[in-house]
Amino acid sequence: MVERVTVVAFGGVQSLDVAGPWEVLTGANRYRTAHGDERAYDLRLVGTEAEVASESGLVMVAGALGEPVSGGTLVVPGGRTAAAGDEHDDLVAWLRGCRPTRLVSICSGAFLCARAGLLSGRRVATHWSLSRELARRFSDLTVDHDALYVHDGPVWTSGGVTSGIDLALAVVAADHGARVAQEIARWLVMFLHRPGQQAQFSGPVWLERATDRRVAAVQRAIDADPAATHRVDDLAAQLAMSPRHFQRLFARETGLTVGRYRTELRLETAKRLLVQSDLALDVVAVRAGFGSAESLRRVFGERLGTTPGAFRARFSTL
Repeated sequence: MVERVTVVAFGGVQSLDVAGPWEVLTGANRYRTAHGDERAYDLRLVGTEAEVASESGLVMVAGALGEPVSGGTLVVPGGRTAAAGDEHDDLVAWLRGCRPTRLVSICSGAFLCARAGLLSGRRVATHWSLSRELARRFSDLTVDHDALYVHDGPVWTSGGVTSGIDLALAVVAADHGARVAQEIARWLVMFLHRPGQQAQFSGPVWLERATDRRVAAVQRAIDADPAATHRVDDLAAQLAMSPRHFQRLFARETGLTVGRYRTELRLETAKRLLVQSDLALDVVAVRAGFGSAESLRRVFGERLGTTPGAFRARFSTL
């Protein structure tokens, strides 16, 4: 069946929160019809006004809110006014009456959903700059302050702006498989699909997610503990493969050798620790899997053309 998707717009909405997921879901329709299948999603944009001005001034034409959504997927984007406690009361009242089968909240849209009681008891994500405010105001939520996106039952929530695209790709992957999501990501010339637990501060990493379940399991293991050894022989043995066959399969699925994949994850881990903690450089190096501060400096110089100290000074959130 075609999934009905309702996307909400309001004055001051972040236009990319609307357009990003919309393009991903439309991409799924293109992919399926090109392969002789029925389209995946029936999308409609509804708003508090017929012409909704985004926070950047882009004006979108929307249908009326109408009756609260029952069933299907409801997408609630964020924007500069979404986190205010005294804005959009009419929209919150409408949301309170909604009973979607799946709720998708983008960025600060989590504040609107929380005010409407749609997130109670859920683990959620929002933009990094607002996550602690969300946790303070809504004690019935468990806020993941770092994740790009979080999937908790029928509720899907994401961090800031572009992570809404990652979330939409995850939704497509759940509905129609990882291969469809990967193809859409290629069309959009974007990250080949950042996992939800990757930090919002992570830099661009083209780490393709494997469709082979065995390789995907190895990726998850490396993602979960970048500092572990993850020797090729050991990983191959876990899958009952020869090291040579395992390396060929991993490279075919991800476009990277195991060693290169491991290094990319370790670099991202180090970057996250540098900007989100005041840990000493040698501690960051050990936790990220580089072993020593000197090794970390060498990789930063080779890959980023800077030092860990300079990177921290530029991007630290403390």
